[in-house]
Amino acid sequence: MDFSFTHADEEFRMQVRHFFETEYPQDLIAKIARGHSPTKADYQRSERALDSKGWVAVNWPKEAGGTGWTSNQKYIFDEELERAGALNVVPMGLLYVGPVIYTFGTEAQKAQWLPGILNSTTFWAQGYSEPGSGSDLASLQSRAEPDGDDYIVNGTKIWTSLAQHADWIFCLLRTDSSGKKQEGITFLCIDMKTPGITVRPIITIDGKHSLNAVDFVDVRVPKANRIGEEGKGWTYANYLLGHERTSYAHVAGKRKQLRNIRKTAAKTTTDGGSLLQDPAFARKLSELEARLDALELTVLRVLASVADGGAPGEESSILKVIATELAQDITELGVEAFGPYAQPAFPDSVVPEGSDNFAIPAAAAPSVAQYLGARAQSIYGGSNEIQKNIIAKRILAL
Repeated sequence: MDFSFTHADEEFRMQVRHFFETEYPQDLIAKIARGHSPTKADYQRSERALDSKGWVAVNWPKEAGGTGWTSNQKYIFDEELERAGALNVVPMGLLYVGPVIYTFGTEAQKAQWLPGILNSTTFWAQGYSEPGSGSDLASLQSRAEPDGDDYIVNGTKIWTSLAQHADWIFCLLRTDSSGKKQEGITFLCIDMKTPGITVRPIITIDGKHSLNAVDFVDVRVPKANRIGEEGKGWTYANYLLGHERTSYAHVAGKRKQLRNIRKTAAKTTTDGGSLLQDPAFARKLSELEARLDALELTVLRVLASVADGGAPGEESSILKVIATELAQDITELGVEAFGPYAQPAFPDSVVPEGSDNFAIPAAAAPSVAQYLGARAQSIYGGSNEIQKNIIAKRILAL
């Protein structure tokens, strides 16, 4: 398989790089580099800047309002976005529910929801996990009871990312308990302004507020908001999860982290010279760089396999495992490298390197928060233990 980029690809890269250097909001890049959490307005500014170029829906087909890019172009765009340190798009709308809507939704649903996702006027949350149903998602118990032209929804969703910003939430809800647990699950879109919905914040160990619990008490939802057939939600969820798990790789972002670690280690003195000269540290860094190369090749293989615009297959579970474990190991080495600079919250003390009052390497400020936040990566989106079972059963047929 040929993974080389053509001359046209490299010209496209320069076009994208120029955009991020000259047209994209530079204050957002600086804010994220200091470790500050983006606001809803920040996400909207970022996505509207991308939308002004027609670049916000990278993975969507052109007929649905996307770019229609080749796999190489998509990969190059992601590389340049992370190289610049720009905000990734909010995935719940653009990466998750959007493809479900344009693939399985009615024409009325497409007209209702896709434009707001594309122009960043409508924010979405994902209502999957429940207090007793995480990686074993099929065991969910939140219900949607038919009532005339509506469903009455009761239950609780948890670990709901950015629900505090959401205008809509797409949920998996049980409409039938008589068959297998994967059956009788329905995919329902719910307006967050509907009476009976309560959002409760969950503050994580890194001090961030990105997660929430969402309670539904007698929430009335029109049946017109159901995607596809009643009881077929598991099929649509599996399609969505393929898109979700391929979004974890962030190869260029990881390369940037490793470059920052190497740069800081070269300047950090120890009893035997620089930290980079320490054999144990150098070995860890080299191993991580080799693992990242392997991840990149795996991502390219997956992208090549879905070049026709189809959904990724079960191999997305491989990406989920190796990308999240690598993310955890990189952030762990980052804390080791940044040493006394690696404070839990130090963003306002960062000054440009090379200035007379240089105090803290820019990458050090968010390093502990990144380390703590990365602990969850091997759990959410289906724990890595579950992904390994999928690999064994569905790919290796063991």
